Amino acid sequence: MITQGLQQIKLTEMIYFSFIDSLELGLYFVIIGYYFLIFAYFLIMRFRVSKRLYWLFFSLLFLALAISRGFFILYYFYAPETRSVSLMMLSYRFALFFTWIAISCLMGMLGIFLFPPEGSLKDESTEKQKEYLKYVMRIALIIAPIIIGIIALTLPDRLLIDKEFLSEFWIFISIKPNAVLGYPVGRFVINLILQPLFNFLIPIMFFYLAKRTFGVLRKSYALNGTGFLLYYLGRLSYSILGVLNAPNTQAVIPPLIILLSLLLIVIANSFEALK
Repeated sequence: MITQGLQQIKLTEMIYFSFIDSLELGLYFVIIGYYFLIFAYFLIMRFRVSKRLYWLFFSLLFLALAISRGFFILYYFYAPETRSVSLMMLSYRFALFFTWIAISCLMGMLGIFLFPPEGSLKDESTEKQKEYLKYVMRIALIIAPIIIGIIALTLPDRLLIDKEFLSEFWIFISIKPNAVLGYPVGRFVINLILQPLFNFLIPIMFFYLAKRTFGVLRKSYALNGTGFLLYYLGRLSYSILGVLNAPNTQAVIPPLIILLSLLLIVIANSFEALK
C-alpha cells in the first residue's frame, strides 16, 4: 500500500523541476523577453521609418523565434508534467515549424543581399528576364524553409520522439524510435544537418559584406555576423550537449551564448548611420 501510494504521488505531483531546471527556464524566459523587445525595435524604429523589406524580415525573425521558444518551453518543461505524449509531440512539431519560419525570414534577408531590389541596381543593361529571375530566386529562398517546416509538422512520432527523454519522466509508450547515435533520426537530420546548412549562410554573408565595406558599415556587418554565428552555435550546442549527456552544462551554457549573441546583434544594428 505504501509503495502504491508513493508511486501515485510520483505520477501526479509536479516533481520534475529541479534547481537547474528552474535556472534554465528563467534564462529562456529572459531570452523570449529580448526576442519581443528586438522584434518591436526593428518593426517600429527601423521598418516603420525606412519601409525597407530587410527590416521587416529582421523584425519577423525574432517574433518567430519567440513563438518557437515558447513551444520549446512547453515541450521541455510543462508538457511532460501532463504525461501526454500527444501534447509533447505537438508542441515540439510547432516549435520546429516556427523555427523554420524564422529561417525563412533569414533567407528573405539573404535574398535581399544576393538579389538586391531593382531600385538599388545601377546597371541599366539589366534585362527584365534577369529581374524576374532574381525575384523568383528570392521567393524560392523564402519558401524552401517553410516547406521543411511543414514536413516537420507531418513527420511520424518514431522519427522525432526521444525515448530516453520520455523514460526520464516516467512516460512509457510502445513506439520504437529510429535513432542515430541515440538521437531521433528526424531531429538529427533537421537540427544537426539542415539547420546548420541554412543558418550559417547568414553569418558568412555578413562577414563577406564586412570585408567589402568600411567604417560603420564594416563594424555593423562584422558584429551581425559574430552575433548570428554565436546564436547558431548556442542552438547547436544544446543538441550536441544532449548527445554527450551533459544536462547541467546543457541547461546553462546554450542560453547564455544566445543572450550574448542577442546583445551583439542589437549593438550591431544600433548605429545611427544605418537608419
